This record gives sequence, structure tokens and C-alpha cells, in this order.
Amino acid sequence: MAITVDIIESWRRPRGVVRRLLDRGRSETFVLSFLLVFMVLAFAAAAPNLARQAFLEPSVTLMQRVYPAALGLLATTPLWYLLAAIGHLVARALGGKGSHFGARLALFWALVVISPAMLVQGLVQGMIGGTTATGFGVLVLVGFVGFWMVMLHEVER
Repeated sequence: MAITVDIIESWRRPRGVVRRLLDRGRSETFVLSFLLVFMVLAFAAAAPNLARQAFLEPSVTLMQRVYPAALGLLATTPLWYLLAAIGHLVARALGGKGSHFGARLALFWALVVISPAMLVQGLVQGMIGGTTATGFGVLVLVGFVGFWMVMLHEVER
């Protein structure tokens, strides 16, 4: 199934989608591809704000802002793996019976599922900014944590 269809379905039935993805079998490249998709979309979400900053402060060009943003995003890769491991260990302490693979799948898929909201947040941040963007960012964060917890609970059953 197309990833866009799975994203839309995950907004309605996150447990069913993550269970179907887990039932596909263990494939590290498959799970890593979710993290890479998220990073590309997160970079695209940051672009409007980077452009706004470059317009408001022309002494630092857009390219001088884009390269560090892209490299910084790539540098977070080990942190996402660490977060997945911590999530699995906490779930294990609470009685979870899943695997590290399932925890990575739940986290990385939750990141992909929340990415459409991140794209909207990026537009809000680039066009409006201020407390509106901050408020929307908090909503995106709460949504991400909610999706992640639901999916982690499913894969740890």
C-alpha cells in the first residue's frame, strides 16, 4: 500500500496500521526508510521559516541557513534510535513483551504520521510566526506523543 494511504489511515486507526507494518516481518531498511522520510519532510517543514529568517536578516543567506539545518537534522539520527530504545525499556519495565525492532517501528512510523501536521506547522511558522506557531508546535508535539504511545503500546502487546 502507498505510504500516503497508510498515513491517512493511521490518523484514524493507528493500532491497525502499525500492527500491519509489524506483521510484514523484520526489515531494518524498511524501518530506517521511515526515519529518512520523516527527515526529508521535517526539512521541508523547516524551509518556510528558514526563508523568512533569511528575508528578515539578509546578512545570513538562505543557503547559509539551509546547510546547517540539513546537517543538524541528519545528526539527530542516533538520538531517534536512543529514544526508541528508551521507549522499549520503559515499556518492558511496565510489562511490555515486544522487541527493540517494534519500538523503532512505532517511533519512526509515529514521526511519519505526524509529518503532515509538521508541514502545516512549518507554513504557519514561516508565514505568521510568533505565538500562533508556538501553539501549533505544541499541538504537533502532543499529537506525536499520542501517536507514539498508542503505537508503542500496540507493538509491545
